[in-house]
Amino acid sequence: MKAGVVHAKNDIRYEDIKKPEVVPGKVLVKVKYTGICGSDVPRVNGDACHYYPNVLGHEFSGTVEEVGEGVSSVKPGDRVAGIPLVPCMKCPDCQKGNYSLCKKYSFIGSREFGSFAEYVVVPEKNVVKFDESIDFDQGAFFEPATVALHGLRRVPYEGGRTVAILGGGTIGMMTMQWAKIFGAKKVVVFDIVEERLDLARRLGADYGINSGREGFMDEVNEITDGRGFDYVYETAGNTITMKLAFKLAANKAQVCFIGTPTRELSFTVDEWENMNRKEFTLTGSWMSYSAPFPGDEWELAAYYFKTGQLKFDDSFIFKKIPLSQIAEAFEMFKTPGTVKGKILIDSEA
Repeated sequence: MKAGVVHAKNDIRYEDIKKPEVVPGKVLVKVKYTGICGSDVPRVNGDACHYYPNVLGHEFSGTVEEVGEGVSSVKPGDRVAGIPLVPCMKCPDCQKGNYSLCKKYSFIGSREFGSFAEYVVVPEKNVVKFDESIDFDQGAFFEPATVALHGLRRVPYEGGRTVAILGGGTIGMMTMQWAKIFGAKKVVVFDIVEERLDLARRLGADYGINSGREGFMDEVNEITDGRGFDYVYETAGNTITMKLAFKLAANKAQVCFIGTPTRELSFTVDEWENMNRKEFTLTGSWMSYSAPFPGDEWELAAYYFKTGQLKFDDSFIFKKIPLSQIAEAFEMFKTPGTVKGKILIDSEA
């Protein structure tokens, strides 16, 4: 089969490799689309790849081609999305159902061959079926959708409250929609790009606020009656938005950092004192799994994509690029600001 194989830093090649074989308990998926995740970029353009040669790709959709002995939950022809984490199931964290925290895990598309290929073999539990009404490009967004839902529920979320979403990227848009689905009173998305704020409103946000504009806190105070937000979700991993989360939190608020920071972060005494004075709770979120594995995050994504309550917008996708041109796709990330949305690699093109 054809695959995009990483051989070294800045060296990903479209070439022939052996097609994986189905073994008991596993499923062969004919890949349609795979999204390039931010974590893939340093593995190709930097030194973060676990080993060489390697086949990356973990945000994928496709069709079941063949099933191994003992597989009963899917059959050939089923449309499926990939679930990349392969926890050990034996360590104390796995035994508690905290699969995202497993330290002996494998991961499809980084620690074992992934979906930048025509076919990928995964354990039966690592696929989730989705309805024929869901397009394959949307199917490649299951993983980001579940990351957002897992983050929403990392705090004791309740409907009827005010919610701030910091960052208008894909994860931010998904988190906003989950907050609405589960009954938020008001959801406000913060970003500095007006097009992202317009998209947030189209997808159901009550307000979109440009946090780069002078006086934006006046809007916040008007919306929240000067209280701040009951729930604050930071989805960008940006120093500015991480600090803004502390400022926007109401007394006794719940604050969750979903975004992954990429540079050192420090707070002034006054900034940090917000947490003391407001007595808000701060936590983080990692991946998208719960018990029983892989968790109802995945079932709910399939359900709400099917009903249309979890909306998908074509603007989430920057470009669709054939697998044969995967090297060119990663070149785009070398120029900051070039990639505005998700690049999908088409394994059938």
